[in-house]
Amino acid sequence: MASTISYTSLCSLLKLNQTNQKTPFSPSLSSPSSLVKIKNQLCFSSNFCSHLNKASIFMVKASETEATQSEKEEEDKYEEYEVEIIQPYGLKFTKGRDGGTYIDAIAPGGFADKTGKFTVGDKVIATSAVFGEEIWPAAEYGRTMYTIRQRIGPLLMKMQKRYGKVEEVGELTEKEIIRAERNAGFISDRVREIQVTNARRKKEQKEQRERELREGLKLSKNGKYEEALEKFESVLGSRPTGDELAVASYNVACCYSKLNQLQAGLSALKDAMEAGFEDFKRIRTDPDLANLRTSEDFETLMKKFDESFINENAINAIKSLFGFNKK
Repeated sequence: MASTISYTSLCSLLKLNQTNQKTPFSPSLSSPSSLVKIKNQLCFSSNFCSHLNKASIFMVKASETEATQSEKEEEDKYEEYEVEIIQPYGLKFTKGRDGGTYIDAIAPGGFADKTGKFTVGDKVIATSAVFGEEIWPAAEYGRTMYTIRQRIGPLLMKMQKRYGKVEEVGELTEKEIIRAERNAGFISDRVREIQVTNARRKKEQKEQRERELREGLKLSKNGKYEEALEKFESVLGSRPTGDELAVASYNVACCYSKLNQLQAGLSALKDAMEAGFEDFKRIRTDPDLANLRTSEDFETLMKKFDESFINENAINAIKSLFGFNKK
């Protein structure tokens, strides 16, 4: 397996800020009348606070109920559909702000595209289990991707038609706001606030991806490959950088290899090399990929990317043809 620093095997290595108070007025306690007044005041204060606290509780509960109802109404307005597809699916997924799984891209001419039902932005509600006819609700992104990749047989997907709305509903993007205000001839504090918020969010997301990579590394080192896969898949769904994409995909391939899930592993290995993972010597010698190398499709896949290996074979063939290899 590999880290973002040196592509080191994940199974062998682990990256890694008094107020001033007035003296309260103390009435004389020398007379019974004073004691009665104080008692009445205390009773009034206590009752008032008690009623206020109860009112606050009711307000919070009402607010929570309204928020839950609002979210339910928001979800109910989207159309749902079911579709069964087979591998290769021709779908690319991404993780939404809510942690859900959304369609990020549809391969033209692929199986999913030919169904005519999927659109970019649609949300995954449930999928077939890894095997059998059971349907599993789409929980967090990493677990959902683990299920999709490992599915044996046709994959039934329950989807929510989102019409491209992966982001939170009702909010304009930074580009949309800037475009509108540029056309109006000014840039408001709102845009600056969005820019600062987005910059902070990007930093937090990067820190989250790095944390999940480290956690995945630790899990895989301890032989917990399925749990590690959830971490690596979560990274892949969080708009990773080029290096992060390559390394996370390579780690996914290693985990699937360890689980002897060859097709899922080869698919992840292909993703890694397409993203720029070029340590072909490691791929051919990494113990974590030993099971993948037993597949007939391994060399076919490698020949598409490892030009140095192809050139070396060509040179050896020429040498053999002209007798240079003879002793």
